[in-house]
Amino acid sequence: MMATTGTDIDKAAALLNQEQLVAIPTETVYGLAANAFSEVAVLKIFEAKNRPAFDPLIVHTASIEQFNQIATAIPDQAYQLAEAFMPGPLTLILPRATDVPLLVTSGNDSVGVRIPNHPLTLNLLKNLNFPLAAPSANPFGYVSPTTAQHVNQQLGDKIPYILDGGPCQVGIESTIIGFANGEPEILRLGGLALEEIESVLGKTMQQVKTSSSNPQAPGMLSSHYAPRKKVMLGNIAELLLAYNLEQVGILSFARPFADVPAAHQVQLSVAGNVHEAARNLFSGLRYLDAQPISVILAELLPEIGLGRAVNDRLRRAAF
Repeated sequence: MMATTGTDIDKAAALLNQEQLVAIPTETVYGLAANAFSEVAVLKIFEAKNRPAFDPLIVHTASIEQFNQIATAIPDQAYQLAEAFMPGPLTLILPRATDVPLLVTSGNDSVGVRIPNHPLTLNLLKNLNFPLAAPSANPFGYVSPTTAQHVNQQLGDKIPYILDGGPCQVGIESTIIGFANGEPEILRLGGLALEEIESVLGKTMQQVKTSSSNPQAPGMLSSHYAPRKKVMLGNIAELLLAYNLEQVGILSFARPFADVPAAHQVQLSVAGNVHEAARNLFSGLRYLDAQPISVILAELLPEIGLGRAVNDRLRRAAF
């Protein structure tokens, strides 16, 4: 039995108040949401996703004023970034308030907080008296969902309701900033470009390396965001020399490849726009994963703006 899909905020709120799961739309990807203050509800997220307990969750709220329910000792630079970019594709890792269960943070004394930029979910959050813990609404490690249909295809038999907000406009997860050493650092590249963050802070950012276990924040594992089919990353024209052209899928930035069936190709942005490429990345990987091919050949985007975040996801998919 598949989940019911609709736009009924009251129904979503009622289920969440009953410690049930609801898939929610955001500007980045669809999230699998539960009451962040309820261990019973949060445990259902880990069970539905088959997510390891060492991978922490992000807590979603409706306003900066509500951060104090979730975090303590919030740095001035965190407020500076929140004022500049929230609601939006940014997550801040802050000291955990005692109301947030350690299950949410995977035992860490810090918690990820963000305000999603989607009208349905913002309205939902305003109608609840608790924030929502919400990782991406997909089986752990797989390609993140950017439509309600993606969620239903993979988790529809495990959740009662999907709040359908249409296709996600950013298409890759939020950028995550931590303050472990007193200074802001990039824990995960994402839907907010590095250049924009640096322009607000007036400084160059450092990125923390990925981890194979015990990550500080979601999306830091070396292998993640991967389809079932093998992904090979490099120069597509050169990679093609080693494969039967009928058996490969192509995920290119902008150009098609004449000798590969058109149905086995996805151009992320024919116009060469990195924002459009980011929006199409996960749906493109899902499409190719469903084709009768044995391998997906992909190429990196220019390392500018959201191109960095797309490349980060491609590297993890191919790890």
